[in-house]
Amino acid sequence: MNLEQRIKAFARLGTFFKQFSNQKIEKNEGSELNNLFFEAFNMQINRAQEFNGWFTKENVLKSIESWSDALTEENLTKWTAAYNFDEKATPKNVAIIMAGNIPLVGFHDFLSVLITGNNAVVKLSSNDKNFLPLVVKFLEYYHSYFKGKVTFTTGKLDNYNAVIATGSDNTARYFEHYFGKYPNIIRKNRNSVAIITGNETNEELEGLGEDIFQYFGLGCRNVSKIYVPKNYNFDALFNALYKFKDIINYKKYENNYDYNKAVYLMSMFQILENGFLMLKEDKSFASPIASLFYEYYEDFETLTQELNSQSDQIQCIACNKKGDGFIKLGETQQPKLWEFADGVDTIEFLLKN
Repeated sequence: MNLEQRIKAFARLGTFFKQFSNQKIEKNEGSELNNLFFEAFNMQINRAQEFNGWFTKENVLKSIESWSDALTEENLTKWTAAYNFDEKATPKNVAIIMAGNIPLVGFHDFLSVLITGNNAVVKLSSNDKNFLPLVVKFLEYYHSYFKGKVTFTTGKLDNYNAVIATGSDNTARYFEHYFGKYPNIIRKNRNSVAIITGNETNEELEGLGEDIFQYFGLGCRNVSKIYVPKNYNFDALFNALYKFKDIINYKKYENNYDYNKAVYLMSMFQILENGFLMLKEDKSFASPIASLFYEYYEDFETLTQELNSQSDQIQCIACNKKGDGFIKLGETQQPKLWEFADGVDTIEFLLKN
């Protein structure tokens, strides 16, 4: 199966995904492939929260929508056109250790391995273990080429030539010790931030709300900290975020809100809060669930230089200003295929190792 055929296979998966969205779930008739897999995916979407309390139906569908937008023949072709693929190269076995913080969070690594013609040896997170095996069955049924291209394991990894592992700072130390002798990509904790200029429209601030609250703030591309100008008036921000007030009705989120609020109050920390989100002035990047850290700045250019010097801790920066590397407010959870996690080009790594 050549690159063009692999692109068509994943574009077909993207078309299949388009049947599932928060606007509607609607089956398109006329395809045997669809008849076989539509109900299976629909059942897993409806049952996802039974296996992981954070995987609400809304959030699972948001993830699938995002991938349905990304997996088009145009996007896949544009993404892969930047590389020289050697179709005669012997496929490598690439171990992928996946995180499970948001639905299908490891899909980009999985896609990268298969689109380059390699084999995936996948260790799923127990928090997100049901969707990717279904995707593999879909691909296997679409074309026999994919049979045997993906192996799932729950035990010790073996028979691999390279490793892509995603985890926390603590697990990264273990990964580096265990996999250090293999070509590897090892990802640690990262957080995303937003720079507020004070000139945002209400629509842009609502977009920031999406960046903060989508997936309950559990993703590395969720904004966990904002930088605001000196003497910034938070009223406009709180007014824009009010549309997300119903998040507090979700019990797991509410429990985190109550717990973190109690910790802050007992520690005599000064916080701003609106009943579903707490703002705390803090220099750290990683804020707890239901919290958003903030820090004041005086000079925009000085701030961006400081953030660039700490780029190894930052996944992305959202801002309404046009700038190299800035992402529009509201789009942090909509990365393009060519926007790689941690800025490490996975395709280049797979082609060279």
